[in-house]
Amino acid sequence: MTGVWLQVILNSKRGITMQAIKTAISIEKNLFDQAEKIARTMKVSRSKLFVMALQDFIEHQKNKELLAQINAAYADEPDATEQTLRRKARRQHRRIVEGEW
Repeated sequence: MTGVWLQVILNSKRGITMQAIKTAISIEKNLFDQAEKIARTMKVSRSKLFVMALQDFIEHQKNKELLAQINAAYADEPDATEQTLRRKARRQHRRIVEGEW
């Protein structure tokens, strides 16, 4: 089966309530059987199970991208201004700590 269909469900009181795109995918029988079993156990449709799995996958990818951005931001060496501020902060911290002891 090929192609993509757009399904829009209308609610006369509130307008469009849900937009769903129907699609066909090919998966291995073993994976299909596992999905069937999980869907039955969870009492959800296969379609809902696939939506949940895709949502989790997308969230995981977003988290990986965010982590990569954070790591990239911290990978750079501090510039001269930041190094100066760090030295001053260390000296100030040392003075405060030595004064307490």
